[in-house]
Amino acid sequence: MELAQVRLLVTDFAACYRFYAEVLGLKPQSGASEGPYEKFSPHAGSAGIALQDRAMMAAILGELGDAATGHRSLVVLRVDDLDGYCEQIAGRGAVLLHGPAAMTERMRVAHLKDPEGNLVELQEWLLLRT
Repeated sequence: MELAQVRLLVTDFAACYRFYAEVLGLKPQSGASEGPYEKFSPHAGSAGIALQDRAMMAAILGELGDAATGHRSLVVLRVDDLDGYCEQIAGRGAVLLHGPAAMTERMRVAHLKDPEGNLVELQEWLLLRT
């Protein structure tokens, strides 16, 4: 078994697509900016984040509401230079909710939300510094 992706169900697909591709800088698999599905990959590693139109999945399952309430996910991305990356994405429109700041003695983090309100945590692992 292999984890292929974490998929987020979204109502404003185009806004979320722009956030993950243009603001966070993840690579889209196909360029389907209007949906109903797209997978994004970071520059390293094999895990990915995918977006799927919430209405499409609701039609399949028949049980999802129009919009999620409360925090239902936390996407975590590791970066080598947290301060530099946060500066870059702020320049592209990201609004940081917290950080960059120490979370533990081994990790620094920053938090933001995508256009649907999904939490994104950016991590810098201090033990990997040389």
